[in-house]
Amino acid sequence: MASKHGLGRGLSALINEMPATAETPGPAPVNAGTVSEGLTAVPVDKIRPNSKQPRRRFAPEALEDMVRSIQTHGVLQPLLLRRIGDHYELVAGERRWRAARQAGLETVPAILKDVSDRDALELTLIENLQREDLNPVEEAEGYHSLTEQFALSHEEIALRVGKARATVTNALRLLALPEEIKQMLVNIRLSAGHAKALLGVAIDEEKCFLARRAVEEGWSVRVLEKAVERLARAPRKPRAMRDDIPAAHLRDLSDKLHRHFGTSVRLVPSRTLANGKKAKGLIEIDFYSNEDLTRILDLLGLSDQG
Repeated sequence: MASKHGLGRGLSALINEMPATAETPGPAPVNAGTVSEGLTAVPVDKIRPNSKQPRRRFAPEALEDMVRSIQTHGVLQPLLLRRIGDHYELVAGERRWRAARQAGLETVPAILKDVSDRDALELTLIENLQREDLNPVEEAEGYHSLTEQFALSHEEIALRVGKARATVTNALRLLALPEEIKQMLVNIRLSAGHAKALLGVAIDEEKCFLARRAVEEGWSVRVLEKAVERLARAPRKPRAMRDDIPAAHLRDLSDKLHRHFGTSVRLVPSRTLANGKKAKGLIEIDFYSNEDLTRILDLLGLSDQG
């Protein structure tokens, strides 16, 4: 059967390179005709999901559709499993397994593969990334896992999952968005196109404001892009700054410094900008002669070497 999504060096190639587990220690096969030749019938309650699987959410409607299909036609595509002790771990096919359980099946057709932890994780990630129904954050987190755990470049990931390199790069950029916006993506309240438009806004507070407007008013991606363009052209007021030292405390410090040095001391506090960056503070101590400077240096525990 031809593979979907143009897998290239993707899931199909990886599976074909891995040895199948010998059938002798596996579960007993079901009656002829129930499972195709070369497959094994595995008890549903002996299967465990893969904890590294990137998918966090299974759409209830799609899962119910699959349950109805399985009740009518059975499981048409086998699961990919590996044996772990006295149970089996899913490498590919978690949604089919969940639907089969809900449909009341006792066994499911499966291919058993003897794969390492690393290969199992890579297969799980790639199988999920080749699906069409991951939300944008799940997709981005899957690419990120391949980057972090297997040191794959964006180009290598693209080849393995059968997608364009730009698709992988743009998806990974979404992980830099504020958590509020990522949650909107997880809940399918915003699309990846909306998120990509918001990446053009520099300040997180403004990103979140536009995201809320887009959700509340049902903006299309194009409407949001125009709002981002208007924001970029709008004249900006100087960003608000906050003194790091309260005014009352600042006056008290200035008085203490004046008494200690016996001269005028100006203390300007450091400030925090609206974007979180710092503006430096300043201390100025007046002196009126070389002797006065020597006196101040002595008070600082220094001596005038000049």
